[in-house]
Amino acid sequence: MKIIKLLACAACAVALLTGCGRRDDIIQDFGPEGFYDRGFEAMDSGNYIGAIAYFQQLEARYPFSNLTRQAQLDLIYLYDRSRQPEAAIDAAEEFERENPTHPRVDYCIYMKGRVYFDQSPNILERVFNVDMSVRPPKDTLASFAAFQELLRRFPDSRYADDARQRMVYLRNRLTAYENHVARYYLQRGAHVAAINRTMYALEHYPGSPGLVDTLALMIEAYDQLGMVDLAVDAERVLMETFGEPAQPIRLE
Repeated sequence: MKIIKLLACAACAVALLTGCGRRDDIIQDFGPEGFYDRGFEAMDSGNYIGAIAYFQQLEARYPFSNLTRQAQLDLIYLYDRSRQPEAAIDAAEEFERENPTHPRVDYCIYMKGRVYFDQSPNILERVFNVDMSVRPPKDTLASFAAFQELLRRFPDSRYADDARQRMVYLRNRLTAYENHVARYYLQRGAHVAAINRTMYALEHYPGSPGLVDTLALMIEAYDQLGMVDLAVDAERVLMETFGEPAQPIRLE
């Protein structure tokens, strides 16, 4: 399968190279250094498609070259910049799988988080002010998980600080989604299901400002079930953590 993939990459690269050089460039073998230098020059000038073509040729012709490893890392960036998120994620995962001890594995994990992060929300959702709390946050969860893995495995990575900052936004959005689902269950009288969602948010997204609403929803669910002691306990946690009582929950 690896050989088939490399041959496919080579064929694709040949087609792409028709637009980024002379015709004799298509069949000429520059050697690993030549392919990488031309790809890097194209990347540096913003010709991402041309750079992808050269790096794919390098990968196909010299799969075991050290320069190929660098080109594979560059391809992750290039796919992202050329708006090919699936290809970027696939390239990152493949590099990590084939090079588990490589010193740049942290970059692969970080870029997976970045690519998923950039997919949620997209520009149209920002422009039209779509309520992101009501959508299943698939990409948000994937981004959060990737950054979480990066911090767990590489806490001193150069990308760790940026990952932490992005996780703050992701954590808040995920809390908002859990609150939306809990409210939905409360509206339909599924009190136990609502409690489970609030407990999940409290466990997985500590520190989120949205947990004020999470605890209020939990208190409401316990009240409706007649579990007064548990409602009082949740109220106490809310006061100790956020210094404010629960506001009435409007379920309509």
